[in-house]
Amino acid sequence: MSEIDLTQYKGVWCFGEVRHGKLVTQTYELLTIGSRIAKELNEKLSVVLVGHNLQGWTQELLEAGAEKIYLLDHPELENFTDEAYTKALAELAAKEKPNKILIPATTVGRSMAGRLATILHTGAIADVTDLTLGPGTNGAGGRALNAIRPTYGGNLFVTVRCEKCRPEIITVRPMSFPKAARTPGKIGEIVNVPINPSSWNLKTKVVSYAPEQSSELDIGSADKIVSGGRGLGKPDNFNLVRSLAKALGAAVGSSRPPVDSGWIPYRHQVGLTGRTVKPKLYVACGISGQIQHLAGMGQADTIIAINRDPECQLMKMATFSVEADLNEFIPLLVEEIGKQKN
Repeated sequence: MSEIDLTQYKGVWCFGEVRHGKLVTQTYELLTIGSRIAKELNEKLSVVLVGHNLQGWTQELLEAGAEKIYLLDHPELENFTDEAYTKALAELAAKEKPNKILIPATTVGRSMAGRLATILHTGAIADVTDLTLGPGTNGAGGRALNAIRPTYGGNLFVTVRCEKCRPEIITVRPMSFPKAARTPGKIGEIVNVPINPSSWNLKTKVVSYAPEQSSELDIGSADKIVSGGRGLGKPDNFNLVRSLAKALGAAVGSSRPPVDSGWIPYRHQVGLTGRTVKPKLYVACGISGQIQHLAGMGQADTIIAINRDPECQLMKMATFSVEADLNEFIPLLVEEIGKQKN
């Protein structure tokens, strides 16, 4: 393939994921790093929304730093499918030629990024935790991103570059950047992009959607999380974790072993192969602290570890460590929290 003209590619795009009518919070994290990169390149920062009935999010996104918003709005795009969303985004990218495309490393984002890179004949770098610009001519498309990502279970961090690929496609791990600050009243350009799904020859479609019925808080946006690990001993002991979480007004999390054993659903898993969280308070109950788990919760403001093994990694790194039997200590702690509330 002949070498591309890098000077044709301009602009930083953030993919704004709308999931069942709600904009995922990681979009505002992308705007933080996207704004920094766009400013250094002296290029425009844009958000691309794909779905249906998207107009309600435009003002919030402009106030959060977007200078331009592309709306790919159609009833056929109300529910996510890899084929439809990727084709819509790829058609727009082929026409507009953005320099960088930032996508949240969610289930949707990870699914799209590889397909999008294949269609656009470019490269994709996955699960990035930090981004800087490499050397080159400012504003000429030649400055590739230094994409920093964990590897070998989080034991090493590597820097990856796509020197001659454009657009550069990057999936960014949630909680890697703070949410963008809002500037009330800020205005910008809104572009309604005409699309024709009937021309895509789609092989998949969503027949129906039934949300999971759960009253539990989602760990992805929780300020407080209580997680259980293999040290709980048996699945019934997750009731201890849930009782403490209820007392604290916290979400329920888990390390990988209980999820693999079927004690608790995957949506609760914190870690490299689960979800990355950054709460103000993280309480680890019976979790030893394998590197894969630490990679997912190590940025919590305050970490409390409860374990019978004082030598395990999480007990050593925690803000506060409690050497105790979970079956005895957690009921006492819940009781004391109740007294303090009263």
